[in-house]
Amino acid sequence: MRPLTDVETERLFEKLANYIGRNITHLIDRPTDPHCFRVQKDRVYYVRESIARLATSVAKANLLSLGTCLGKFTKTGKFKLRVTALDHIASHAKYKVWVKPNGEMPFLYGNNVLKAHVGRISEDTPEHQGVVVYSMNDTPLGFGVTARSTHEVRRLDPTSITAFRQSDVGEYLRDEDTLF
Repeated sequence: MRPLTDVETERLFEKLANYIGRNITHLIDRPTDPHCFRVQKDRVYYVRESIARLATSVAKANLLSLGTCLGKFTKTGKFKLRVTALDHIASHAKYKVWVKPNGEMPFLYGNNVLKAHVGRISEDTPEHQGVVVYSMNDTPLGFGVTARSTHEVRRLDPTSITAFRQSDVGEYLRDEDTLF
């Protein structure tokens, strides 16, 4: 387990900033409970610093995971967020989309969010911005990228795509053999 390089940190923060904006500081600057980012086998973990220090005594081959897996670096060096990061992204999300009950299952089966399924959307959400998808009772279901801005969504027909799915909690069942 090692700290992130400057390039890796930049790519991680670019991806996180797309979803939580300047709230990244809330992930890092926690005076009572400091956390850090660590890399193990191309996966990035968000872990408490005290636990990260203790993990240095464990052999690299014996250490499987530590903390919360935020995502992984692909072979080309891009960073891909995983569904396991949803709790941290949802608590600091800047833009949100709430899905009606009839749209929850299609989203959890891996489909995009349609206009007919949107219950609410955050005001002034720009196009191609990262959003967290919630059910109407404020349960985070996943995250994605908006296809249109808030003002354009209001004028769309019901079958138009509002948000492209990036990840959802249904992945735990669909990809259970390859997720971890």
